[in-house]
Parts: sequence; structure tokens; C-alpha cells
Amino acid sequence: MRDGPGHCRHGTYERDDVIRNTRGVTVARKPTGYGELLRTRHAARLLTGTLVGRLPNATAHVAIVLFVRAEGGSYTLAGVLATVYGLATAIGQPLLGRAVDLHGQPRVMLPAAVVSALGMVAFAVVGIEPLGLAALAVLVAGVFTPPLEGGLRALWPSVLKRQDRVHKAYALDSVAQEVMFTVGPLAVTVCVALWSEATALLVINLIGVLGALSVAVSQPSRSWRSAPREAHWLGALRSAGLLALLGAFVFVGMALGSITVAAVAYADEQTGVSGNVVYALLMSGIGFGALVGGLAYGVREWVGAPEPRLLVLIGLLALGYLPLMLTPSYGAMTVLTCLAGVFLAPALSCAFVVVDRHAPAGTVTEAFSWLVTTFGVGAALGTAVVGPSIESGGVTGGFAVPGAAGVAGFLLLVLTRRALAAPRRTGLPPVAGQSDPSRAAEPGFKTGHQA
Repeated sequence: MRDGPGHCRHGTYERDDVIRNTRGVTVARKPTGYGELLRTRHAARLLTGTLVGRLPNATAHVAIVLFVRAEGGSYTLAGVLATVYGLATAIGQPLLGRAVDLHGQPRVMLPAAVVSALGMVAFAVVGIEPLGLAALAVLVAGVFTPPLEGGLRALWPSVLKRQDRVHKAYALDSVAQEVMFTVGPLAVTVCVALWSEATALLVINLIGVLGALSVAVSQPSRSWRSAPREAHWLGALRSAGLLALLGAFVFVGMALGSITVAAVAYADEQTGVSGNVVYALLMSGIGFGALVGGLAYGVREWVGAPEPRLLVLIGLLALGYLPLMLTPSYGAMTVLTCLAGVFLAPALSCAFVVVDRHAPAGTVTEAFSWLVTTFGVGAALGTAVVGPSIESGGVTGGFAVPGAAGVAGFLLLVLTRRALAAPRRTGLPPVAGQSDPSRAAEPGFKTGHQA
């Protein structure tokens, strides 16, 4: 336990565990609640603005498929254009994240959001003919998707000041993502019902620009500066611990991507009930489980290094995927999907802390963006691999993919635990009263900077 205030590069932060009352007596600090977190100045605005700004990314695949079909295109064409968008986003996120670390958030986030929206506007105007122009518009929209997710996590330390609040914010962020990815497709459906598929593209992307604008003009975003960084072409990827984490989350992404396809095959085999209803139940089960798990994880005040905890969480996540191969009746299967989702948000929340501990100085936004990218690439790989598995092994074979991917992610973390156990030293001043000068910097404050 520390006996004095902690430090970040440009100042100090409060101790997490104790405070002094009006008489100067040291007393235990009450755990931070979600309500207290959101009442912190700027916190609610940044969280809301980031989620709204990410709405185009959360709904792009649904919006693109619906628009292509409305234009008379095939499902194959819709899938190809959606894949182009996904791969473009995976490429653009770390590149834009590095630009944010170098030039600040407002100079990158808002222009990127505008260019991305203009790409989708061009797609809505051009349609699917000529195909090359349509693909180029989707490509631009994906590459310039602003790295709002990584940017928010870089801002939390300077806004929330305390490590326990930052950790809770990571958990709340994971929960909010589950809500967004549930509400987002519904918003597209409503826009289509009220107007048209093209209008849905325009409205969703306009809303996204407004969300990015809300974040970019905020005081924390304008004043945030990344730490000085060592010039290196690999950027954040020169951290062995970060590479180990990213490799594991490729497999986590594969698990989720394969579940979405395997669930379709499972739903098609059900009799006496609509396949769409069954599919919705299974996907809602994953989301509900993640929501519950994220809320429960954020309530507890965690102590100790996060790397061993992440190993346990990934192991439990993998264990939750294995029973899906039983493929029982859809009621029981819905329960199994709920259980499979429980450890997803906690694993993501813990991963955010680990990323911050291992990212080289000055690369925090890029590092968080790489996590988003690897997760997305893994999901794309999962959707590609699960098809042949279903054809050769049926629905059970399809659900074997998430189980195998989860186990592979866990084993990778086991094999690379030494790299994960040694965060890159960042030159932070030692914490007062701390006896071990070699102890790694506390997560969440290595990169929390204000101008």
C-alpha cells in the first residue's frame, strides 16, 4: 500500500484507498459508484459523445447491407462492400491513433469524422453503380473512421484523476458498448422504416459527426497531450507485452465473429419457431450476459496487477464458449449464450488497463486503436473460418470454432505471460513511500496528460 500521492508525468493524482477528513484524519475512501463517476465534470459528455460518434461504425455493416439490397444488389455484393468497410476501418484505426498521439485529438478526430461521413454520403448518392466508385466511397468511410474509442480511454486519467475511477470507467465503457451495438442496428431499422435506406446512411453519419464534434471541442480533448515518444516505425507495436495481448484478442474476436454465423445455422435448423426470433434471442443473450458481467466487474474494487486477472478472465471466457457445442433447445441455448457473454466485458475492461500499462510512452491512442483493430480482424477471420466448419461438422462444428478460438487465446496468454508480467518502464517518478522502485507504473496514469 502506498503512503503518499501518486504521480503522472505532469502532476499528481489522489490515492485510491484513503482520504483526509476535515479534521485531518486519514480515513478509508468509499468505493466509486457509477453515479459518482458520471457526475465528474466532463465524464458524461465524453462518454456520450464518444458513443454517439461511434454510431456509424457500430451500424455500418447493417446499413451497407440494407442499402445494397434496396439498390438491387446481391447479398454477395453487400457482404463484399461490408467487408471492404471493415478491413478499411482495421487499417485506419491505428494509423489515425498514431496521428492523434502526434498532433492531438481535435486536429485528427473531427476532420476524420467529416471525411468518413462524406464517404458514406458519396456511397448513398452513387449507389452500387459504378461498383468501383461505390467501393472507393466505402473504403474512404472506413479508413477515416475516427479512433474515438482509443481517444476516450486516453482522456479518462486526466478527467477522473484517480486510478479506481479510471478502472471503473473502463468497465462502464465496455457496458455502454454493448448497449450501443444493440441500439445502433435498431436505430438504422427505424430510419429505414421512416424514410429509406439511403436516408439511414445520411442520418446515422450526421449523428456520428455531431458526436465527434462534441468530444473534439471539449476542454479535456483540446488540452490533452500525449507523452513524448521515442521515434520508432513500429510505434506501439514494439512492446512485447502489447503484442501478446493483441494476439490473444485476435482469437477472442474470432470467437465472437464465428458465433454470429453459427447462430444463423442453428436458428435455421429450429422448427416451430421463427429463425429470426431464435437468432435474435441468441445474439441478445450474448449482449445481456456481457452487460451483466460488465456491471458486476465494475462494481468491485480490484487490487493487484491486472495481467494475472486478465489470464483468468480469458480462461473463463473460453470455458463459457465450450458448452455452446451442445446445441440444446433454443431456450437452453439462449441461457448458454448469456453465460458465454458474461466474461466478455470484464475481459475487455481488464485488457484496457493492460494496454495502458504496456503501451510505450506517447503511443496510448495508437495502442488502444490496435486493440480495436485486432478484435475486428479476428471477427472477420471467425466469420470466414466458421462457414467450412459448419459445412463439414454441422451446427456443432460451427460452435466448435468459438470454443477453439477461446482456448487458443488463453493458451497464447499462458505462453507469453512473462512478456505480459513486465510492463515497459516509462520513467515515471516513484510513488512516495513505495519500497519497490522497480514496480511498474500504476495503470491508467502512465499516459493521462494535460497541457
